[in-house]
Amino acid sequence: MTDVLWTLLALQIVMGGFDTLFHHELTERLAWRPSQKAELRLHGVRNLIYAALFLLIAWAEPKGLLAIAIGGLLVVEVIITLTDFVEEDRTRRLPASERVTHTLLALNYGAILALLAPRLIEWAGQPTGLATVSHGLWSLMASVAAVGVCLFGLRDLAASGRSERLVQPPAAAMGRELPGRRHILITGATGFIGRRLVAALAGAGHEVTALVRSPATAGLPAPVRIVTDLSQIAHDARIDGVINLAGEPISDGFWTLAKRRRILLSRLKVTREVRRLIARLETPPEVLVSGSAIGWYGLRDDAPLDETGDSRPCFSHRLCHAWEKAAAPVEALGVRVVTVRIGLVLGVEGGMLSRLLTPFEFGLGGPMGAGRQWMSWIALDDCVRMILHAVAERRVAGPLNAVAPEAVTSRVFAHTLGKALGRPALLVAPALPLQLALGDFADELLLGGQRILPAKALATGFRYRHPSLDGALRAIVGARPVVASGRLQHIVGQDALDVVDVHAAPEGLAEHYAARQGDLQLRVQVQ
Repeated sequence: MTDVLWTLLALQIVMGGFDTLFHHELTERLAWRPSQKAELRLHGVRNLIYAALFLLIAWAEPKGLLAIAIGGLLVVEVIITLTDFVEEDRTRRLPASERVTHTLLALNYGAILALLAPRLIEWAGQPTGLATVSHGLWSLMASVAAVGVCLFGLRDLAASGRSERLVQPPAAAMGRELPGRRHILITGATGFIGRRLVAALAGAGHEVTALVRSPATAGLPAPVRIVTDLSQIAHDARIDGVINLAGEPISDGFWTLAKRRRILLSRLKVTREVRRLIARLETPPEVLVSGSAIGWYGLRDDAPLDETGDSRPCFSHRLCHAWEKAAAPVEALGVRVVTVRIGLVLGVEGGMLSRLLTPFEFGLGGPMGAGRQWMSWIALDDCVRMILHAVAERRVAGPLNAVAPEAVTSRVFAHTLGKALGRPALLVAPALPLQLALGDFADELLLGGQRILPAKALATGFRYRHPSLDGALRAIVGARPVVASGRLQHIVGQDALDVVDVHAAPEGLAEHYAARQGDLQLRVQVQ
């Protein structure tokens, strides 16, 4: 094995690690996308092949039939990679950086094969056997890489197996909670909440107009009408409600001065455009549901706060206050205005939880700082349903807290997420390094919090599908129900609908219901 070949192998390991960590885990989050079941299986098998090859070439020279077997594994890897290319193009849109990385990996792998093939042919002509060797630091590097790819390979195969349990309930069921057939205009339709909201309304037969920046990459379901500017909507259009969620993401980068300006101005710009549209419509909509966040209350201690609570100054408060103030003048046009103060929205497709899943799944999760700060959360589908509740319920006006009934501390959240994933959650993220690195971002989003109550939602009859954090997280991550003994009970809210004797049920009943029952939340009742 020459130094040139080992250098190429090292490049392959580095580029492969970058592709796995940056693209597959951080950017695309493939392990939590049910649509990527086949791709995950291909990645898992290929990584296990890599693990075997790395260990073998690090410490041995295969001779005879063993060398031929190694050549066969290399051919299988090529076939898997080509199949993976097809699967990726069929099921998802690859970012440019991932396409470039794949090209470089393919070219480098070709060079490796060109250098390794003559050596394998030479070994194949010798008597079958396995001669032990050591290449010093190169062998150690290959061994570490073998452990890493084996770990990710097993993880990808396990993730492929749980894919069916990650299938979301049909969105149309949420849209049908909005009575009649409405025409709803949505801004921020391609965001984390907006996509699910569009799917719910369109799936239920409502007419949806979505404001997007790039129709070519929007990927919204038909028959949604897409506009790139609100001026494209005629003055005589009939719009029953407007849901305004557009704005620069708040947690995807450092809070530099330029980033803060983009966060603020993006929200104010679209909200003012919405205001101008409503003013020129011959028939104004019944309601404007405009986005905000629980950051409006500022950094708070343990005191529970409902919609009548006061605020404390910080960037989050100033941002939310300005956003709500921009929507308020629409009331003068006879439109009911709801400013929905959204908490931490939980789902695998985006938001805070999606960033925590990988470290927690590998046992590297834990609370932020002292872990005493409050986290007011809400499951994605409950957030969508609460927005639709605000559209339908005329008693809802002004601020509306979109949070679950019970906030939890960061320590409890970490423990509950670790429990749902079957992993320990003991690694504390110290406060001081976070503050030094992230400044106000850390203070307001990671180390600070608010204990928010959804008083107005409860008072107007809203019912949660996921009122408890444990139930919400187990449903989101596709955790298998733990059935020691007892009965399996399906509930919606707190109402028992059906009881099945677990011991008399066929194997796999719990998993089947967890994946297929849609709106039903699964709960095990041990008796």
